[in-house]
Amino acid sequence: MLYPMTFKPILKNIIWGGSDICPFKGIAPVQEGIGESWELSHVEGNYSVVANGALEGKTLDELIRTYGGQLLGEKVVGQFGPTFPLLIKFIDARDDLSIQVHPDDELAKKRHNSFGKTEMWYVINAAEGAGLYSGFSKQIDAEEYVKRVEDNTITDVLQRYEVNPGDVFFLPAGRVHAIGAGCFIAEIQQTSNITYRIYDYDRKGPDGKGRELHTELAKDAIDYTLCPDYRTHYKAHTNATVELAACKYFTTNLLDIDTIMVRDFSELDSFVVYICMEGKASIRDNKGNEIYIHQGQTVLIPADTDVVTVSPVPGAKFMETYVG
Repeated sequence: MLYPMTFKPILKNIIWGGSDICPFKGIAPVQEGIGESWELSHVEGNYSVVANGALEGKTLDELIRTYGGQLLGEKVVGQFGPTFPLLIKFIDARDDLSIQVHPDDELAKKRHNSFGKTEMWYVINAAEGAGLYSGFSKQIDAEEYVKRVEDNTITDVLQRYEVNPGDVFFLPAGRVHAIGAGCFIAEIQQTSNITYRIYDYDRKGPDGKGRELHTELAKDAIDYTLCPDYRTHYKAHTNATVELAACKYFTTNLLDIDTIMVRDFSELDSFVVYICMEGKASIRDNKGNEIYIHQGQTVLIPADTDVVTVSPVPGAKFMETYVG
C-alpha cells in the first residue's frame, strides 16, 4: 500500500552555493557551498530515495516501475509517460547565477530527446537588496541579443527585481532569467536538466577559463516577447488555498494555515507534492497513514490517495503542487 513519502535530499555542492540549506532543513553539521537540495528528482543519475516507511531505500524510479499510475495518476502517465514530471529543489545562491534560458518541449525533443523546462520560483528568504532577472526590460531581437552577449551588455536589457520572502515568479520555457546573490528559493520545474547558459559575467573558473556559453543554442530558444511585468501577483490568505501558478505541467497553491485543512483529491488523478517552507504539521491520508513533517521537507502523496488532512502545529506554510 502506498503512503505519504519523504525522500533523502540530494545535496549539490556548487561554486556559488551558500550555507543556508542545511540549517533550513535541519541537517547537521552544516555544510558550506551547498547550492541546491534536490528534494524530489527523477533525473537520470539523480533518482530520489524514499526515507520513510515500508518502501524506505527504494528509488523513485523503482516506485514508478512498480506502481505506475497508482503513484503518478493515469492521466499523468498518459501525458508524460512513466516518468515523474517535476523536479523540486531548494536553491541557495551566495553569488549571482549565470543568465540562462531553457528550451520548450518541441525544441528540447528535437535537440536532446528531452522534455523542455518551464519552472516557477517562490522566494523563501532574501538578503537586503537581493534580486533576480526575469524577462526583458526592452524589446530586442535575436541579432541584438547576440551582439549584447558579445559586448557584455546583455544585463542592460534584462528586467531586474529586488525580492522579498513570498515573491513568486513563473518562468515559461524561453524566458531569460537568473537568480541573484542572496536569494533562497524553492523551485518547481519540469523534469529536465537542459540549460543554455547565455552570460556568466565574464567570470573565470579555477582553470582560469570562462564557463562555456551556449549563445547560438539559446538564440532560437529565447522568447523575445516583452511583458509589462514578470512577477506573479497574488493575494495571501490564511487557511485558504491560494493559486500561485497553473499551466499544463503543474498547478501550485500556497497553504498558509494555523488550523486543520482537509483536501479532497478524489477527482484529481495526479500525485500531490507538499513542500514545507515554514513550521511543522502532520499529514494524514484516508488510508490511515500519518506523517509528521517540518520546515525544509518535501512529501509525495500518491495519486491513489483520495483525502488528505493537514494539521499544523502551531502554524505552517506549504506549497502544494500537482498536475492538473
